Amino acid sequence: MMNMDAVFNSLPVPAVLIGPDDRIVDLNSAAEGFLNTSAKSAKGTPVWDLIAVNAPLEEAFARARKHDTPLFVNDVDVGSGQRPPALSDLHLAPLNGVPGHMLLMITPREFVGRMSHNNQVKSAAKSAIGMAEMLAHEIKNPLAGITGAAQLLSMNLNAEDLELTDLIVAESRRIVKLLEQVEQFGNLMPPELGAVNLHDVLDRARRSALLGFGARMTIVEDYDPSLPLALGDKDQLLQVILNLVKNASEAAGTTGGTIRLHSFYEHSFRMRRADGTGQSLPLQIEVIDDGPGLPQSIQDDVFEPFVSGRENGTGLGLALVSKIISDHGGWISVNSVPGKTVFRISLPRADKAMLATLAPEQET
Repeated sequence: MMNMDAVFNSLPVPAVLIGPDDRIVDLNSAAEGFLNTSAKSAKGTPVWDLIAVNAPLEEAFARARKHDTPLFVNDVDVGSGQRPPALSDLHLAPLNGVPGHMLLMITPREFVGRMSHNNQVKSAAKSAIGMAEMLAHEIKNPLAGITGAAQLLSMNLNAEDLELTDLIVAESRRIVKLLEQVEQFGNLMPPELGAVNLHDVLDRARRSALLGFGARMTIVEDYDPSLPLALGDKDQLLQVILNLVKNASEAAGTTGGTIRLHSFYEHSFRMRRADGTGQSLPLQIEVIDDGPGLPQSIQDDVFEPFVSGRENGTGLGLALVSKIISDHGGWISVNSVPGKTVFRISLPRADKAMLATLAPEQET
């Protein structure tokens, strides 16, 4: 027989079980995270005392209970005393086989919208990169010839003409570098998944940045010391963090700024796949900077290939970041305003079976 508790706790959206007296009987793990409270402390609390909704639902709720019918309410702000409201859809339905009990499910609209956009971006990325990869191969060989010819010409030119051949060589090399990035994107190997200490990855990225492109920046560590091991490829995840830190450093310009590397655990974060299955992504990393922020015009498309906020940017760095995180079964998002940009990465936890196979040095 199916374990209904397991089904209830596996729901990828916040779900609240309500008793005949309109008091909370149980919360699933997603609801605990969304409402920022535990099921134990919420049990017995009047549902509308804990859940704040900017719409008069009591009468509609009473009718749904009386007539044993479902109730759907879209686009309402839902929150609690422990968290700010979020635009959400509510789904309320009687619980079959348990008279008087109702099941309330809360679907934050931001999560649904971002998931839909993520799927569209992935599809667009595949098409764009596939075409660009074919072109890259055809263009690189003629460019090598152009570069070589310009270098030969420069051997017998005066200073004024030499400036022109130097420009040809420099621009050809810049284009080759762009084409190599395109090929790298298309040839990225699937991640070699293992148990990864995310703080080791963050620390390696921090030290590397401070010795090079981030020398002008102040990089602050803000870690959850109890963060479990992640399921991932440590080298690819390092590439992700380095790309994000490099972007923040370049956005800051010559004046420098502050980057905060933040880790925390959010047990309620789940991602629903296209096939309807859910994936828990409790491990969170944020790369936060105090730079000028992303241009408003590109914020919705920043993870698409060839979209860049910099004049000479290739627009492939964040697309590569998004692809790596997607290949990990994870999630990446960005929120940006002038003075604060937050890139947030959500990753799965390494399961117990994998931890049992770890060599001792991997666990450190």
